[in-house]
Amino acid sequence: MMSQPSPTQTTPDQTTPDQTTPDQTTPDQTTPDQTTHPPNAARPISTISLSLLVVASMIGAGVYTTSGFAMADLRDPSVVLAAWAVGGVIAICGAVSFGQLTQHITDNGGEYLYLSRRLHPAAGFLAGWVSMLAGFTGAAAFAALAMESYATPLLPASSDLPPGTLAIVVVLVATTMHCFRTEPGVWFQNTLVTAKLTMLAGFVMAALWRIDSWQGGPVPTAVDAPTAETLGPGPLDFATTVMWISLSYSGFNAAIYVAGESTGGRSVARSMVIATTVVTAIYLTLNAIFVLAPPPQSIVGQGDVAAIAARSIGGDSLATLIRIAICIGLATSVSSILMAGPRVYAKMADDGNLPKFFAADSPPPTRSIVLQGIAIIALVMISGLQSLLSYLSLTLSLSAAATVATLAINRPGRPAAKYLGGVLASVVCPAVFVTITLSLATLTLSHDPTQAIGLVATIATGGIGYRWINRSRNQRQRNDRPSP
Repeated sequence: MMSQPSPTQTTPDQTTPDQTTPDQTTPDQTTPDQTTHPPNAARPISTISLSLLVVASMIGAGVYTTSGFAMADLRDPSVVLAAWAVGGVIAICGAVSFGQLTQHITDNGGEYLYLSRRLHPAAGFLAGWVSMLAGFTGAAAFAALAMESYATPLLPASSDLPPGTLAIVVVLVATTMHCFRTEPGVWFQNTLVTAKLTMLAGFVMAALWRIDSWQGGPVPTAVDAPTAETLGPGPLDFATTVMWISLSYSGFNAAIYVAGESTGGRSVARSMVIATTVVTAIYLTLNAIFVLAPPPQSIVGQGDVAAIAARSIGGDSLATLIRIAICIGLATSVSSILMAGPRVYAKMADDGNLPKFFAADSPPPTRSIVLQGIAIIALVMISGLQSLLSYLSLTLSLSAAATVATLAINRPGRPAAKYLGGVLASVVCPAVFVTITLSLATLTLSHDPTQAIGLVATIATGGIGYRWINRSRNQRQRNDRPSP
């Protein structure tokens, strides 16, 4: 349902957050920015629920594993924590930038919606293609498999489940909770996130209680160490670490995918900034414990740095607690994707870029959720999924950067987005986010040029898909026209 026009008088070049601009263009034309608001009864997702969705999307496996590898490269806990702080600043700038966009266009669809409306439908289709082909599906499958790997040691020794069983069960439960009504899915999501945060708070309190026993410090350098190691980490080492840490902050914009079922654009913007700031504080606290509590030699290059730190502080009992917290955290990651991703597919179907079968007259988009669940389960059954993570992160980060860059577009009928927050929110934060994201993507490709193959393949197949769908749609429209 389209919103009623705002009583505030505006000029043709102005758009208020609650104003709707009619869409009178063909599929190959860009449309003016527009905001849609469903009735209040169909908008059950509050600011708190949106914030918890962002928290669930952000806190995944990365925060529990990255610092061990960062210590191997940077060799000093203070430098590692500085890298986490820089990653937080980038994410907060991204949250502020997407908050600007969501006040201009408040509807489900995320990057697909913004790029379609502010740049061109083809650009939006490519963003949706990336999400559908890899982003949501691949990330959820990886989270489910990672959850299984952490949960398996907690099962009785007599358990002999086939690989993938626990991962599939988590996907099925999350799909069921989100499939039929929005409210139960939101309640399920909020409950899991609250449990996760409660357990992490318990871990932090236990670590701080025993702060006198912390053994962390710089990694000792051997007498015969290479000169590069003796001199310490350089700018390239720091930049590379920030690149990988930034992956742990992905998900800061999760609220944009369900914006059409929220209580308004400002609520979405506020939730992203609040949640990203809170997660940054959580990450700095957790990683301070991970790199300062255990002996430095014990975590260098280790992927299970969280378990090592917990065992160093409180023995096996605390290690078990953190393992359970990680399992719950990864389950919330699966749930958040099943809540957000299908909204993008439903919006694409509503625009004619996917079969109408996947559109939804009212939330939730049940058929798109079932499609997402099936796709995740299919990927769970495929080995070697971990090797896709860098590719997924690269393509999704470039999609986010392209979306934020549209804030600078100033064309007739589509003024550059300007909102509360002044120059800092509308200019500085977007510029910082886009510049650093593109720099990190360039660094990624310079380290592994083969990733360009996957990126080019994604763009090429998406372009072919858009062209085919657009031609088919135009042909149907010509066939439906009455004969003269």
